[in-house]
Amino acid sequence: MKKLMYDPLNIVICGIGGQGNVLAAELVASAMNDLEYRVAEGETYGAAQRGGSVMSHVRVSADTDLGVLIPAGEAHFIIGFEPLETLRIARRYANPGTRIIYDPRPVYPQSVLRGRTVYPDLEDLKAEIDSLCKEAIQVPAADIALECGDSRAANIALIGAFSCLEGAPLDTKALEEVVAQRFKGAVLALNQKVFALGCEAAKEAVR
Repeated sequence: MKKLMYDPLNIVICGIGGQGNVLAAELVASAMNDLEYRVAEGETYGAAQRGGSVMSHVRVSADTDLGVLIPAGEAHFIIGFEPLETLRIARRYANPGTRIIYDPRPVYPQSVLRGRTVYPDLEDLKAEIDSLCKEAIQVPAADIALECGDSRAANIALIGAFSCLEGAPLDTKALEEVVAQRFKGAVLALNQKVFALGCEAAKEAVR
């Protein structure tokens, strides 16, 4: 069992309904459970079926049973599938020691597409995210997945990237094993490729 940087260790995974962040949380939680940690995992939903917010809490301890919900300001890691959602969650859960990894590609809500509201400037979003945490790394997970042939695999790219972060509770091998348990055949092969590219993108981003 790998020693945790913090105990309990708190991970928030956030995005928009349909992006696959719930599956990403399940994979992270399953991998931690396989390593015999005690894991609590659960979701809170906005209007998820209509592209609303979805946030997963993953809490990990070596020997303590935990409540599911992470207290405000106590996230050690935030994995974000969309920049505005990442900022929204960081405002509530980040602290000066938090590490954030997120996809900078925006998903525009219907109110923006219909011209009723304006999506914030991406550089302003990035600057505020940076100001709220110790480290914020951008990984183009959606682009990686599209290049590999399936946009739904962006979640696998992001957990691959997460496994390469300093202080991450899971190494690459542990997450690769749980991906192999969940998928088979051609889908597994694609996800393994996306996972590896996500990991490489994270390494490039911190060089």
